[in-house]
Amino acid sequence: MSQSLRPNYDRFPFIPVPFEQQDLQLGWQNITSRIKALAKPNTVVCVECYPGVDQAILRSVLLDALKPDCFVDTSECFKDAAEIDSMVQPHLTNDPVFGRLNGLSINDFLNVEKLSAAKKKLENRKGLAVVIGVGASLVANDQDRVLIYADLARWEIQMRQRSGELANLASDNFKARPSEKYKRAYFVDWRVADRLKKKLLPKLDFFLDTHNPAEPKMITAEVFHRGLKLAVQRPFRVVPFFDPGPWGGQWMKEVCDLPRDKPNYAWCFDCVPEENSLMLGLGSTRIEMPSLNLVFQHPVELLGDRVHARFGAEFPIRFDFLDTMGGGNLSLQVHPLTEYIHDNFGMQYTQDESYYLLDAGSDATVYLGVKEGVKPKEMISALHHAQNSGEPFPDDKFVNRFPAKKHDHFLIPAGTIHCSGKNAMVLEISATPYIFTFKLWDWGRVGLDGRPRPIHIDHGAENIQWSRDTKWVEKNLVNCIEPVAEGIGWREERTGLHEREFIETRRHWFSELVPHTTGGGVNVLNLVEGRDALVESPTNAFEPFVVHYAETFIVPACVGEYTIRPLDGAKPSATIKAYVRA
Repeated sequence: MSQSLRPNYDRFPFIPVPFEQQDLQLGWQNITSRIKALAKPNTVVCVECYPGVDQAILRSVLLDALKPDCFVDTSECFKDAAEIDSMVQPHLTNDPVFGRLNGLSINDFLNVEKLSAAKKKLENRKGLAVVIGVGASLVANDQDRVLIYADLARWEIQMRQRSGELANLASDNFKARPSEKYKRAYFVDWRVADRLKKKLLPKLDFFLDTHNPAEPKMITAEVFHRGLKLAVQRPFRVVPFFDPGPWGGQWMKEVCDLPRDKPNYAWCFDCVPEENSLMLGLGSTRIEMPSLNLVFQHPVELLGDRVHARFGAEFPIRFDFLDTMGGGNLSLQVHPLTEYIHDNFGMQYTQDESYYLLDAGSDATVYLGVKEGVKPKEMISALHHAQNSGEPFPDDKFVNRFPAKKHDHFLIPAGTIHCSGKNAMVLEISATPYIFTFKLWDWGRVGLDGRPRPIHIDHGAENIQWSRDTKWVEKNLVNCIEPVAEGIGWREERTGLHEREFIETRRHWFSELVPHTTGGGVNVLNLVEGRDALVESPTNAFEPFVVHYAETFIVPACVGEYTIRPLDGAKPSATIKAYVRA
């Protein structure tokens, strides 16, 4: 590993937020005391919950502390589980991985008669009322209400799904496999909850961090909005999430100083706002929330007008790590073409991507494109035979394998067969719809759950671009690096992406200060060489921001001009920057 110094990767970045003591309540006793102090005799305490929040502890604590005259649990307002299962099935399909994006809302889950009865129950109350659950705000539309939003990031939801303690929204599928729960959450639960969340965040009175139910934290709406406003005015990082996998390696364990109790770490979502948390720092207290809250609340300031006009309140750029150092090959795979993902799954854009090599062993390789003269039917037949017989797929006969070294950049427009080989540390730069991967061959492995991983040869066959053969790939996808500009102590290179991809990447090598601009669109960067660097505003619009080796950071569009300079003067430093092309 090239970074021989002691690891300094920050696994828990946060945005410092000024606050007054009354703006923060820690623990259930302080939280309920604050609510009681605000609650008038006829108040409705409305606790809107994101799917996955531990509602049982909310019920127990609030009912015991507030002793309301009237209580409504929104789970009693939903349609029967069987009816909901039937409603969502066409959107989930029978495929084990892929469903269809859809326009379902929380109203589709609610039983009209049960909802009406709950509202009447509130209208006829004599005193304090408490309403808890997903959709609580639709039941408690009383003008005199205290609205508390209880939130949870998707990475934590997945952990609870894996433990078996969590079912899907309005379902009793506790015993379903985690992959089934994740699929339903991705295509249904989270879409439904996010549509409601967008409407509620501007209206909340308090924000409740429920990542640790035993140590809840509540902040006022004023601090919540102040924190997001501060985040969007400066460079920041989301909280990375690391996960093991069947092909995982050991590089991140060392460089990112991760716990040693896992056999490996395969993935790191280092900038995937749909999955990652955003952390606000109130003194020594950390308030955790989904990064999507920032995207929903400040899409134009974060993304820029042009990017927002194209993608809406979605963060279109993803940076993540794929670690095979001391591990195995990724699955041989291909991503769907734009028209295919739209027609079959309802997604508006696809996962174009690239592999930037943060590090590599002497035998590292990247599989990319088909070999000259490959016959499609012969290769697809060989893939089916390998899958059905258990015999190895003869990859050397059909797929190119290129040697890979540190700082190489391989471009992977959708439709290109690819995978990283073992002993590579990949910074994957891609568009965001990360679930749509067609695995063609998985080297005969099983997943960490002991089951074979789903293979999608038929989907893949519809998308592989057979013209992307050896010569084409060498010319168009391997280290297509062009000098762009230079100054005193720095130079800029264009490293991609391919013209079919909407993301542009620029690498800067520097030993002195480098000028940057967001160009009116969000920038995502990673420090790919050098121990530390300092991001500054030429006009002192934000506090200087320190980044460390391998850390990904976001520069919101509204920041405009910024500079980066090395703090480690012993070696040249480098960043890779991605943004949406104009």
